[in-house]
Amino acid sequence: MASKELLDRLNDAIAREIQVSIQYIWQHVMVKGIHAESLGDIFKKISIAEMKHAEKIAERLYYLGGVPTHQPTPIEVGKTAKEMLQLDKKAEEEALVLYRKIITLADKEGDVVTSNMFTDILEEEEEHHHQFSRLLED
Repeated sequence: MASKELLDRLNDAIAREIQVSIQYIWQHVMVKGIHAESLGDIFKKISIAEMKHAEKIAERLYYLGGVPTHQPTPIEVGKTAKEMLQLDKKAEEEALVLYRKIITLADKEGDVVTSNMFTDILEEEEEHHHQFSRLLED
């Protein structure tokens, strides 16, 4: 079965996915300004994708013998649209680092399924990061 280190990293990923799911959905509700409607739709769409990631990771963790966390990492909503996007870009950057570590660890342990799953999730997280980065450009 999986090492304690891999199980712990998977729980870190679940906590992060829960965090951004809540963070982005609250931003969807709270964003104001001329671009609020379109930006709110982006926050909502990405929030749903992140919740699906949390579910997929939790199922994998449980299969590997772990117990999925239900506690998110700290949620930071922000007050302005720009601040929200900056926080979200940072959260996605943190995910990219964590998920690359998980892929490396899973590969080292010969866990092809976890590695492939996180490679797919990593691709989606890179898309989210790119979208937030583009929205922050002047």
